[in-house]
Amino acid sequence: MRSTPPAPRVIAVVGPTAAGKSDLGVFLAQRLGGEVVNADSMQLYRGMDIGTAKLTVAERDGVPHHLLDIWDVTEAASVAEYQRLARAEIDRLLAAGRTPVLVGGSGLYVRGAVDALEFPGTDPAVRARLEAELAERGPGVLHSRLAAADPEAARAILPGNGRRIVRALEVIEITGKPFTANLPGHESVYDTVQIGVDVARPELDERIALRVDRMWEAGFVDEVRSLEAHGLREGLTASRALGYQQILRALAGECTEQEARDETVRATKRFARRQDSWFRRDPRVHWLSGAEADRGELPGQALALIERAVAA
Repeated sequence: MRSTPPAPRVIAVVGPTAAGKSDLGVFLAQRLGGEVVNADSMQLYRGMDIGTAKLTVAERDGVPHHLLDIWDVTEAASVAEYQRLARAEIDRLLAAGRTPVLVGGSGLYVRGAVDALEFPGTDPAVRARLEAELAERGPGVLHSRLAAADPEAARAILPGNGRRIVRALEVIEITGKPFTANLPGHESVYDTVQIGVDVARPELDERIALRVDRMWEAGFVDEVRSLEAHGLREGLTASRALGYQQILRALAGECTEQEARDETVRATKRFARRQDSWFRRDPRVHWLSGAEADRGELPGQALALIERAVAA
């Protein structure tokens, strides 16, 4: 049997939604004496469990998970605040001799946790003007403007994510540079091994459709209805989460539940493509197959990869 390899300072398990990141993260944490640090922006929210595929306590298999369920759905997400919290958890675990295993598909959050990334400040007047325009004209117009100013940022940000579009346009106006130009090179602040879980597009699309079916069967609509009573509809970030925004439209009578379900599948597939494109641009990510035929081999391959990285 392979002995447990010495662990690097930080492991990051990344890739698109439904690729199998969460299970691999638990396995690696168990084998390497580690704990999981969440890097999924929507799993930060309390009560958003079914729709974000958050692991249950049983599925975590005794591995402590951090930065889950820390924000109310009414709170607007902040990558800068996440960076502060994630680094505090990473530093605490390292000091305790534990291996931080960062798991998630939110690319900017992963980079914020492990890279030399500083976020530009804000200009209240610029922000207020852009938010007023968002409220009046909708996110589509602003996303088109972003696409003209910074095509790479527009590809990474969902057209319906008004808050992130506003932030990108604000940074462009403040700095006079594209939003993505404010992202530094791939310079880590921790010794990190990044493992990307790769699943071919047809299989990943099937997994996404199956996952959405299971979410509906597990009571996703009731979850959204309950969160709506706790202010979900007013949450600038949480209300835009995949599936949640579609069900909110159905609850408001703007579409049928079946239409919301179908659109959730389509939107999730589009999002997975954006995630994959984001992580593919990072040369530090080591890609391993998470295809159904290779899933049994994935844990061993990940351990071998970590062992080689440490030896190097």
